[in-house]
Amino acid sequence: MTSSSTSVSSVLTPYGWDDAWADAFAPYAAEGLLPGRVLRVDRGQCDVLTPGGTLRADTAFVTPHDPLRVVCTGDWVAVEPGGHPRYVRAYLPRRTAFVRSTSSKRSEGQILAANVDHAVVAVSLAAELDLARIERFLALAWESGAQPVVVLTKADLVPDAVTRAHLVQDVETSAPGVAVLPVSARDGDGLDVLAAITAGGTSVLLGQSGAGKSTLANALLGEDVMDVQAIRDVDGKGRHTTTTRNLLALPGGGVLIDTPGLRGVGLWDAGTGVGQVFAEIEELAGNCRFHDCAHESEPGCAVLDAIETGDLPQRRLDSYRKLLRENQYIVAKTDARLRAEIRKDWKRKGAIGKAAMEAKRGRHS
Repeated sequence: MTSSSTSVSSVLTPYGWDDAWADAFAPYAAEGLLPGRVLRVDRGQCDVLTPGGTLRADTAFVTPHDPLRVVCTGDWVAVEPGGHPRYVRAYLPRRTAFVRSTSSKRSEGQILAANVDHAVVAVSLAAELDLARIERFLALAWESGAQPVVVLTKADLVPDAVTRAHLVQDVETSAPGVAVLPVSARDGDGLDVLAAITAGGTSVLLGQSGAGKSTLANALLGEDVMDVQAIRDVDGKGRHTTTTRNLLALPGGGVLIDTPGLRGVGLWDAGTGVGQVFAEIEELAGNCRFHDCAHESEPGCAVLDAIETGDLPQRRLDSYRKLLRENQYIVAKTDARLRAEIRKDWKRKGAIGKAAMEAKRGRHS
């Protein structure tokens, strides 16, 4: 191993650098470019950790028209060794990417974090649980390729063990295949389990304002790196404390990307993620009489049968339908074939409804 590769390994390995990244970077190394991981992006500039330390670089060379291909916190990049300004020349193919739809009307996605192993969804127990919002976060997390984890923060505000256990169970029902951890940053309860999870790679911390993300990040970091603001007593909500996405090294290993509170969490081509969140419904659907069953009124519908027996909560099915419709709408904006299929389906359902009404009138005539 050369002294140069030793330097790269010693500095970047704690941030996730491995042999696969080194192989992907080899063509850029041959051009004399430096490898680095993006710690923060701000208005066309980014902070990049390189073997020689952290430097500031311009992203103008990698700012395409596609907003999903811009440089993002968590990216591995190739940076010029010198120059003023210094430029990022390319970023390496992403292993995972956390993407949501923007609030604009231009059908655009927004990438929040790249190359993430764990998506930590912070949910405050200081406010009433919004299970539908948790399901929405989890759909995006599964779609990103990362492993979701739900952290129920401020567990010390629910001192009754039985009540806390019921809350955890409610979330577990809405999060199949996902670890649900009640955590108190104030008392330290549950932090050891979360620290063990985040030590295994890169984690992104997600949630609404007031969910306690910055307090949780400080607890994991072992110091007050992130500013913390008090939440409103009236509704348990808070202002944005974190205003940019920052990648920070954790003392026990691994790195953490802290993000601003997300008011809007729109799906972005997350059909697979929705299927993961509602795995039990997808499994039931495999037993429906018709392969294209919409689980509305069709005979032999295993999903509706589960609703009747109480094995499947109606709320879960309603949430599943809502997220599927939303995702289909987003995808259809950029997929002409899918738009045509949706119109065809609308016409088919309209014809069925018309036939049913005519049959009803015929019976009463």
